Amino acid sequence: MIQKNSKTKLIFTILLIALACSPITVYGQKSLTLSYASPEQAGMSSAVLAGGAGLYQEAVDRGDLVGAVLMVVRRGQIVLHEAVGWKDKDRNLSMEPNTMFRMASNTKPLIATAIAQLVEEGKLSYSDLVRDYIPEWDNYRSGFITIGHLLSHSSGLRISSLFLEPLMQPTERHPDAPNLLLESARFGSIGAEVTPGLSYSYNNPGYNTLAALIEMSSGQLLEEYLEENVYSPLGMEDSYNHQIGHTLEGKLDRMGEVYYRRSAETEEWVPGGTPGGPVAFPFARGSGGMISTAFDYAIFCQMLLNEGTYNGSNILTKESVELLTSPKISAGETDSYGYGFSIDNEIYGHSGSDGTRAWVDPQREIIALVFTQTPGAGREGGNPWEKFRDLVNLSIDNQ
Repeated sequence: MIQKNSKTKLIFTILLIALACSPITVYGQKSLTLSYASPEQAGMSSAVLAGGAGLYQEAVDRGDLVGAVLMVVRRGQIVLHEAVGWKDKDRNLSMEPNTMFRMASNTKPLIATAIAQLVEEGKLSYSDLVRDYIPEWDNYRSGFITIGHLLSHSSGLRISSLFLEPLMQPTERHPDAPNLLLESARFGSIGAEVTPGLSYSYNNPGYNTLAALIEMSSGQLLEEYLEENVYSPLGMEDSYNHQIGHTLEGKLDRMGEVYYRRSAETEEWVPGGTPGGPVAFPFARGSGGMISTAFDYAIFCQMLLNEGTYNGSNILTKESVELLTSPKISAGETDSYGYGFSIDNEIYGHSGSDGTRAWVDPQREIIALVFTQTPGAGREGGNPWEKFRDLVNLSIDNQ
């Protein structure tokens, strides 16, 4: 009897050890939280990853970039989190790992996430016609555009600007103008140039309209909805959308300058996006506008790898994550677009026009982030993100 009890205790102890070494599962979902580890602990090569970081230091030294923050995560373990260059070169302020960036179109995956939450609640449906919510879209040009079309950039809209200009001004009928709903309603009179659902064309007005639908169906401003339903539950403490003057709760000193162009005389990068400067629009939008850090955005990406859960908070179902990150329409020879995500051979992510890039490899359980504030470098070929991506993959193959 004593021997049998000893065997039972031994088996129980082995099971506890096995559970401790395995990813936590909540209701059938993986729930890894981010922690720092050596590359070797995650099955990656320190030397190869150091080479990837070296690419960006060399780019800064050549003047191709002003600065960058790099992060690589595998199986919830942060194996690289490095800052190079400057967040404000004129003031000689070094880039820091916790620097806050303008995320630009990397906002779109968050908008798609919010739409998916509202679909799960039964407040919206991907097949709903936009005209059912915004009467100005009820015409032959816009009447057959669905929420799913907007999410996948297949609406047929070809409006090139973020909003129609100039923005509306307050009137007796619309004393609160301009606002997100009123400006999105104006797109309806222009409508689709091609049949919805048949072709891909990247379109910012479509995502601004989705943001208006989030406000309408939730009864909250976009920034309030995202804070309450995404940022706060996930613990994304350094993520924001619109704030007048970008006050950021006293975190302005952590914002990086944005360098859009070079000086014609010196070829030096010229600051063009000063933290705390005037805001482009007096309301939050869906096409961009998010401000975040590499760590916060990695939390969001890890939630996706965890099938909708992070640190005990479940904000999406597994089915919603799969739906958002699966191809909906061809966007090139090998690329496609889902709902809020670019997809290439099951690797999904997004980029932002202010210089940020994120990708998630669910097969290898990798998150890779390259955040810069030198968007012009991408146009010049000075951002070595593709080589960096190749080295991230090589760091696994060399282990």
